[in-house]
Amino acid sequence: MDSYNAFAPYYDGLMEDARYEERCRYILEASQRFDHPMGRTLDLACGTGSLTLLLRQSGVDVFGADASADMLSLAMQKCTEAGETVLFVQQEMQALMLPETVDTCVCTLDSINHLIDENDVQQAFKRISRYMNAGGLFIFDVNTVFKHREVLADNVFVMENEHVFCVWQNFPREDDIVDVALDFFAVQNGVYRRSSEDFSERAYSDAQLRSMLAQAGFAVLAVCGDLRFDAPAQDEQRTIYIAQKQ
Repeated sequence: MDSYNAFAPYYDGLMEDARYEERCRYILEASQRFDHPMGRTLDLACGTGSLTLLLRQSGVDVFGADASADMLSLAMQKCTEAGETVLFVQQEMQALMLPETVDTCVCTLDSINHLIDENDVQQAFKRISRYMNAGGLFIFDVNTVFKHREVLADNVFVMENEHVFCVWQNFPREDDIVDVALDFFAVQNGVYRRSSEDFSERAYSDAQLRSMLAQAGFAVLAVCGDLRFDAPAQDEQRTIYIAQKQ
């Protein structure tokens, strides 16, 4: 799934609500709550590397993987400019191949939702499990069924900053899949230039995710509301799963 190529140059500027610093602190606290040293950590679907960099700056032995070469290029540049040396590899989640095992895997900002075939999610979980040491933690979040049905639905969103104007259109279909069309308008040499990105996301139920995790050898330790440690609300838009490799 080599997506987010047109999106890559604008991603950081349009994702100001990603709350990376809070997510970094949450992950570190989650590992402490479950008495788990982070150890060798994989930031899966790391995007432009914002979370990867924060984890590294927090003392975590972390590397990143993503399917998009454009996003990884920005991630490498970001870490280099910050004076950090971080390994990044271009790989799809469901075809993960690592040279060594890991103690922790994090996957944030609804990256799992980008796998719209349940078999791909199952395969991704199995690949993560294959390269995770026993007792390791898998911490990931997903957009909820509620968000797909009630928030994304068939709505249109507009985002803009001083660099780009973005129109985000959603087209819902069966199995809680939403097709997304992004149009970017950026000024180049005094003229607006348009670029586009299309992708799809699928929301999975708690039962589906628990079943797939179990089949991959994970036990669910907690399911939490976004950046909280209590149970998700009925109208929760993002939930966090903390699972342990058995």
